[in-house]
This record gives sequence, C-alpha cells and structure tokens, in this order.
Amino acid sequence: MPNILIVDDDPAILEILRAYLKAEGHTVLEACDGYSAREQLPRADLAILDWMLPGVSGVDLAREARASGLTLPLLMLTARGEEEDKLRGLDFGVDDYVVKPFSPREVVARVRALLRRVGVQEEIAVGDLRIDLRGHSASLSGERLELSKLEFDLLSALAQHPGMAWPRERLLERVWGSDFPGTERVVDVHITGLRKKLGDTSDTPRFIETVRGVGYRFREE
Repeated sequence: MPNILIVDDDPAILEILRAYLKAEGHTVLEACDGYSAREQLPRADLAILDWMLPGVSGVDLAREARASGLTLPLLMLTARGEEEDKLRGLDFGVDDYVVKPFSPREVVARVRALLRRVGVQEEIAVGDLRIDLRGHSASLSGERLELSKLEFDLLSALAQHPGMAWPRERLLERVWGSDFPGTERVVDVHITGLRKKLGDTSDTPRFIETVRGVGYRFREE
C-alpha cells in the first residue's frame, strides 16, 4: 500500500485529498509546511506538493529531494499555470502538474498514473510468502500472518527492495518516522518478532538477513 504525502497549507485541500486518496486504499501522510514535509519525504512513495508553502516552497522541496537521491514521483499543485513555471519545476524534478482549482478525481487519476509509471507493486510473492501491499496483509503457505502495523510496514519496506541493505537508522525513519524518540534498538526488537512469525532464524534466514555493521536486507530469490 503506497504512502502518499500531501503537502499543502490549506486545510480544506488536505481534507478533500485525504478522503479521496484513502478511498483508493492509500496510506496518507500530511504536512502543512515545507519543513515538516522535508522530514516526511523519505517515508513517502509519492508526494503531492503545493508550490507556495510556508518555510520551503514545493519546487525547492523537489530540488532538494532529487539532490539527496530520492526518486519518488512528485506531483505539483499550483496556481501558476504558465509554461515557464512548469518548465522550471520539471527542471528541478517534478513529474507532473495539476493547476488550481482542480478536481480531486483528476489528482487521484494522476497519482494512479504516476504509480503505474514507476511500477509501485500491489503484491509481493517470494516462495510461499505473499505480501498484499494494498490490503495491508501477509500470508505464509496460505496462512494469514498476524502482524502488527509496525511489523507489516517493516516487512513491506524490506521486501519492496530485495537485496538492498537497509541501515537501522533508515528503517527507523521509514517505519517509525523521523520524530520517533526511541533508539535503533527498536528495529532489532521488531525484526526478531517478525522473523519468528516468518519462521526465520538469524543463522539460516529464508527472508530477512542481517548485514553486519549495517542493518538488514530482504533476500533476493
């Protein structure tokens, strides 16, 4: 289930987009200014950015995101429909535009198209493990796994990038959020619980491997 970040300082826009995107089955993150948006971008699979924001503008957020290596799709909401403004945004890494006033159904359609373009998965299958990202559930050998929300988010974050070594601090930021007051030890605790439910062991892992000195990775098939 993709995380969609909506960044807008207008509560009415946040409310209506939240309702429409949740109806599509997405998990919605929200920010009303550029500073809080900057903290949440690493957790998002797609971001909807207002051009004019308190603190940091949407186009500056796009530029920063690309400079830091974030590749998530960026959809810009703007009252600025001039071609020069659109080209400026595209130069800084914006993927698509919707000009205000807009139809929320159009925004949802653009989000759907962008997610298709980058191939955001709805299901992951590895051996007898099935992870339903849209339905927020997982099963092993046909039996539903009783996972907490944090365990599911941790599993899906790892499984969507098989073979990639995730440092504990990045998993902490992705799953718990950048404002979480706990330590990286909480990642180890949840990995242990998740492995138990998956029938994994640290010595002979089927799914989640420990990367010494770094963190964890999901095994490639």
